[in-house]
Amino acid sequence: MDPIRTYAYLTRARQRLFDAIRPLDAEVWTRSFDIGPGTLGETLTHVMISEWYYVQRMTRQPVPPYTEWPIQENEPPPFARLEVSWRRQAADTDSALAQISDWIEPFSYEVTDDAGRRMVVTSSPADQFTQLALHEVHHRAQALNMLRQLGVTLGDIDFNALMMPRRPA
Repeated sequence: MDPIRTYAYLTRARQRLFDAIRPLDAEVWTRSFDIGPGTLGETLTHVMISEWYYVQRMTRQPVPPYTEWPIQENEPPPFARLEVSWRRQAADTDSALAQISDWIEPFSYEVTDDAGRRMVVTSSPADQFTQLALHEVHHRAQALNMLRQLGVTLGDIDFNALMMPRRPA
């Protein structure tokens, strides 16, 4: 997997998702669904802040406690603000990915699990990027399901449709 190309795909697919959400009433952003984190706002905020977290880990930057993060999924910003924030995050992610020279070098960091125990996690930039990519696809599917329940469809946003050039034979 080429992380830079894969991330380009994620941003293209995300743009299609944003294009579908942008014209909807603001109420849709906070409407509850029985899937994922519960609302489009919480779902996409979760994905954006998770991307930030995975990039921090990939680049071995310190990660403050969740309570100190500037954006939190339990209080999602309005869609327009999230979109602007994520565009900035995407530029930072592109820059970080371009600077990684060793994708497989392991590193360790500490986290507190859901039971309050301190754990040491061993990972690599490749592992963190794989989590970033698969995590976004997982939650994007939830957001697409929410939109489908509202009668909104996006068409084909698979990697092959967005990233593989086509021409008549």
